[in-house]
Amino acid sequence: MLSRVDVNRLLADHGLAARRDLGQNFVVDPNTVRRIARLAGVGEGDHIIEIGPGLGSLTLALAETGATVRAVEIDRGIVPVLREVVAGCPNVTVIEGDAMQLDWLQVLAGADRWVLVANLPYNVATPLLLDLLDGVPAIERMLVMVQREAAERFCASPRTPAYGAVTVKISYWATARIAGFVPASVFVPRPNVESALTEITRRAQPATAADPAQLFHLVRTAFGQRRKMLRRSLAGVVAPEVFDAAGIDAQRRPEELDVHEWGRLTDAWCAGSASAGIGAGDGAGDGSSAEHVPTPVPELAEPA
Repeated sequence: MLSRVDVNRLLADHGLAARRDLGQNFVVDPNTVRRIARLAGVGEGDHIIEIGPGLGSLTLALAETGATVRAVEIDRGIVPVLREVVAGCPNVTVIEGDAMQLDWLQVLAGADRWVLVANLPYNVATPLLLDLLDGVPAIERMLVMVQREAAERFCASPRTPAYGAVTVKISYWATARIAGFVPASVFVPRPNVESALTEITRRAQPATAADPAQLFHLVRTAFGQRRKMLRRSLAGVVAPEVFDAAGIDAQRRPEELDVHEWGRLTDAWCAGSASAGIGAGDGAGDGSSAEHVPTPVPELAEPA
């Protein structure tokens, strides 16, 4: 494992520094990374994807379990150093690339079931996790270290301040819980916030059979005015009779509905729109209209 001295030496020897634009904070405590590897519950025969390995402290702890590890790093300056650090680990493959742009079918080729274990950069943690839940079903479990505030949003219950659109989307695909906390003192550089370990387990089936694009459209629209009652935040989108059909009190606020209730409201909305001869989500989509062109991953054919 890498200690604080090791990390500082590697950075100095290679003329590197943590990049703020990439949200880099390197873990420098061997006990912390071994704890993460233990909580991940992985071992020989398991397949792990790690995003943002940095200098490889957590990567080494994961390799120690005997699992197969593919580590995705975006920083071109750090990749050669990371490859040096894990050179003695035949079960580790380093992939240079942007996790937000990769062809995940290619990255995960060779196994059907994967576990994401990562110290995620704070600036991309939420959109990345949502993208993976939406589009990469092969990742069945996640144990991620993120900013405590983000972790609390991921795992929040209805009627709490942290509960929001992100919570509902995660709840649709998975269950989530906080598995522990990590102090700022174990990082270089030291962040200004506490971190938390979040365990996310994909459901065998989504929490509701409602159309996800339509559900997430309603959720985003409502939480855009989260302090208002649903009859106001969804005015012009959901007719009063739709709330009645769904058994949802229109005077409730968005943060009071759990994912199952959002599913009922979505089903009633879609049914009402269908009977009126219009599409419920005309122009709604799920937030992206540009075609995504995956980045090829030639490193998968090469040793780390």
